[in-house]
Amino acid sequence: MIPFPLSLDTPMAHDGPLPASADVVVIGGGILGVATALYLAQSGVQVLLLEKGRIAAEQSSRNWGWIRVQGRDFDEIPIALESQRLWHELAPQLDTDIGLTQGGVAFLAKDADAMGRYADWADQAAPFDLGTQVLDSTGVAQILPDAARRWHGALWTASDMRAEPFVAVPALARLAAAQGAQLREGVAVRLLDIEAGRVTGVITEKGRVRAEAVVLAGGSWSSLMLRRHGVSIPQLSVRATVARTAPLPEIFTGGAVDDRFAFRRRADGGYTLAPSGFHELYIGPDAFRAFAGYLPHLLEDPLGTRYLPAAPRGFPDAWGTPRRWAGDGTSPFERCRVLNPAPNRAKTRMIGQALADTFPALGGVDIIQAWAGMIDTMPDVVPVVDQVAALPGLSVATGMCGHGFGIGPAFGRIMADLVQGNAPGHDLSRFRLSRFSDGSKLVLGPNL
Repeated sequence: MIPFPLSLDTPMAHDGPLPASADVVVIGGGILGVATALYLAQSGVQVLLLEKGRIAAEQSSRNWGWIRVQGRDFDEIPIALESQRLWHELAPQLDTDIGLTQGGVAFLAKDADAMGRYADWADQAAPFDLGTQVLDSTGVAQILPDAARRWHGALWTASDMRAEPFVAVPALARLAAAQGAQLREGVAVRLLDIEAGRVTGVITEKGRVRAEAVVLAGGSWSSLMLRRHGVSIPQLSVRATVARTAPLPEIFTGGAVDDRFAFRRRADGGYTLAPSGFHELYIGPDAFRAFAGYLPHLLEDPLGTRYLPAAPRGFPDAWGTPRRWAGDGTSPFERCRVLNPAPNRAKTRMIGQALADTFPALGGVDIIQAWAGMIDTMPDVVPVVDQVAALPGLSVATGMCGHGFGIGPAFGRIMADLVQGNAPGHDLSRFRLSRFSDGSKLVLGPNL
């Protein structure tokens, strides 16, 4: 049985000697890194993926498991649509059932103000023909007939999907390996290997690997690696608590969220639960450095973030985490191989009670496991997917802002094409790295 969420206790699935060279090295074994490696391998590129801990052991196995277009930034919608198509294509190729289900997603509005925000998004998204509906209270009662609560209305997209992240991402990694990608777990990249101002490979804890190109898909660790090489991005990570229930009767086949909690049906018959609109930020050096960039978001949602004085030892923005290190010594990526924050127990109790109160027919809710993950985020709530002009040979895909699992296959395909010099198939200007330094005004995404 697969332990959940994945951790260093998960048996190593990808081991072996380190090759001396590859065409492309991918740093990071989350959904973005794995998808990038998969599509590079399918193109005949010799690709090596290096993961300091275990494949999908951080946020890629700890997320809600939603695969949605609803509520996305409008520049993300075409990519999210492609990703849904790719999930449909990939699922039959995998060696296990990942629970891919088209159950829909509902954003439930507690009042007219929330409904107004949802209706505005639906109006602007209309040209994409998503099939999104704006439901009134009666319409919500039709899709959630067992609910004891009455909502003002909802935003509803029946075509949105769900899957089991802790099963899906390792399965994608096995598919990538079967198609020629080399994957190594338990191998930390200490530094980029740079010659004459160009990235020529990586320096790992087990030696040097030469490569024509490197892709950094390190999630919450990306900013630390980039800063070590003189590239600054205002990326922060927030703690998000999640839990799962024992098997329960089916009250809804998809995912839904209101002002209190989010829930989605699981393949094992239970529900994945999370507090709605709540995250926790550990205050560290990067938080101070990036504060000004995040101010508009904080002003828009002042009560959505709880601030904690210090990150656990070894976390990327912990006070004691080194910002400088050498290639021949232990790096921060070896000192903390898997981010495994403790969940917020008070929120865990709250979401279990909220599900029970909302759906009395369940007859009580038994929370059998709770965990937390670190979501890498950007000030405008959209990711960075770009080549790094200051370091030729390096590309970066990070800051998915909680969107990574659902949208990962498409951004992986895009990154594989960028590395090969092919057209990405989408306008990526919204996701350019230079938006934080070229003087342009940041445009806050909808963050619904």
